[in-house]
Amino acid sequence: MRVGYAVSDPRVADLLNRVRQPFNVNSLAQAGAAAAIGDRDHVRASVELNQAGMEQLTAAFDRLGLGYIASVGNFVSVDLGRPAEPVNQALLRKGVIVRPIGNYGLPNHLRVSIGLPDENGRFIDALGEILGT
Repeated sequence: MRVGYAVSDPRVADLLNRVRQPFNVNSLAQAGAAAAIGDRDHVRASVELNQAGMEQLTAAFDRLGLGYIASVGNFVSVDLGRPAEPVNQALLRKGVIVRPIGNYGLPNHLRVSIGLPDENGRFIDALGEILGT
């Protein structure tokens, strides 16, 4: 189940509503999201887990000498300093799924979602092997 939300100016919300598909979030997902957002302990734990994961990934990028776009979301875009697609394919062969973002004008970047510590570690290890570090 996946649910997202946006905080925006009403004019921006109007534009978003014009292009989103109807019924794009089912009632079960909406109920789950409402319950989760009302659980302050869960929200706090989720924020802390995301922050720790971000620190784990960005510290690894620093060690590997890779740049990245600072983020406060649940993903980070890492600059590989080389075309990202071959690295993405090598990661896929190792069972690691990330997203190349060349279609956003960043052909050397991968978008990496924050995961659990062991998932982040598996990505970091695989990336290091692929980059030869």
